[in-house]
Amino acid sequence: MHGRGFVFGAATAAYQIEGAAHADGRVPSIWDTFSATPGKTHLGNTGDVACDHYHRYEQDVALLADLGFDAYRFSIAWPRVMDANGRLNQRGIAFYQRLLDRLDAHGIGAWATLYHWDLPQHLQDRGGWLNRDTAYRFADYAEAMGRIFKGRMAGWMTLNEPFCSAYIGHSEGRHAPGLTDVRYGVEAMHHLLLGHGLATIALRAHDEAPVGLVANVCAVTPASDSAADRIATERAAASANHWPLDALFLGRYPAPLRDLWPDAHAPVRDGDMAAIGVPLDFLGINYYFRQVIASDGAHGFVVKPLPGVERTQMGWEVYPDGFRDLLLEFRQRYPKLPPIYITENGMASDDAVQAGRVHDAQRARYFNSHLAAVDAAMRHGVDVRGYFAWSLMDNFEWSYGYEKRFGLVHVDYRTQARTPKDSALAFKQFLEARRAAA
Repeated sequence: MHGRGFVFGAATAAYQIEGAAHADGRVPSIWDTFSATPGKTHLGNTGDVACDHYHRYEQDVALLADLGFDAYRFSIAWPRVMDANGRLNQRGIAFYQRLLDRLDAHGIGAWATLYHWDLPQHLQDRGGWLNRDTAYRFADYAEAMGRIFKGRMAGWMTLNEPFCSAYIGHSEGRHAPGLTDVRYGVEAMHHLLLGHGLATIALRAHDEAPVGLVANVCAVTPASDSAADRIATERAAASANHWPLDALFLGRYPAPLRDLWPDAHAPVRDGDMAAIGVPLDFLGINYYFRQVIASDGAHGFVVKPLPGVERTQMGWEVYPDGFRDLLLEFRQRYPKLPPIYITENGMASDDAVQAGRVHDAQRARYFNSHLAAVDAAMRHGVDVRGYFAWSLMDNFEWSYGYEKRFGLVHVDYRTQARTPKDSALAFKQFLEARRAAA
């Protein structure tokens, strides 16, 4: 972590921060539809305004620079840059050009995610990720972005957390588009990954910046030594961690998924797994917590929260050792594993501004312990090239609305005032000391 080339950044996502949902030709996304549906989000919150980053991006980039970050991971909103006929929306593209200009002015590297869950609603109306054609429309979008932003990105990320898009959005229904069939989740995952492979090729046709995919993972440990709990934990790991990664790096879906969901089958066609397995320049890893797993008495599993452990505002267990262990596991499991960037890591807490300060000591401890876990994995040979804190600022936390605060910077949603939290000031101090020692 002390090498000159190691990247430190902060991360955001378009629908969570941009607002301006109806400005300059942006078309609706599935999250506009979902969050406007009564009962789907906390207090009916939507991303219509969010952090108003669309109008305040200069201030937000200045914050990034002041905190000392040398990279920024953001997402391009597909509904902002293309219309329902697949034509480019120049006003939306101009926003990202302005954003990139500001990042360039501050010497901050731009890392762009193409898909952070905001599928255009017009594609959902034709089946969304359950429609194989969406993978090809995603490749068209990627081709256009690679061509337009050639030479401007430090890195490209095709998908963010396909597990969440596929399973939480199509099997659990807690995310857009709000479907609730395990078979849909399995089908959506396959089309997402196919879209990733096609998009990777499309990007490389125009731009030489490295291309990767971002996967969310969590530590899973059995609740007991019983055979049933161990098998259940294997199935939980297959679902939470190995589902996209086995497809990317081993050319197959993990076998335990067939036992977990016997009636769900990926719609694989000839050539699909080769397209999905196109070599990557890097893998993005998002890590937050551990789950303790027990058998449900059938072929599934249940999460058994441990008593007396530290938790975040989300109720997630703080478990940095799981971060180190997963990175080591992936190095062993995947001989073709490319270099890794930690693309999200952070925690939510119930923060408030008091006398101009936000005291979030738990978050500072969280970052310290998880950076130490990454450092330990690197000392054991894992090739990690960078770390992005989630998130630069408080934002729209999907179905949780504005209740959960993940930011290094506090946002007052009434006034849009930004206040760096104590954790942000600690991060700034850390990065200053790091530069002084280089």
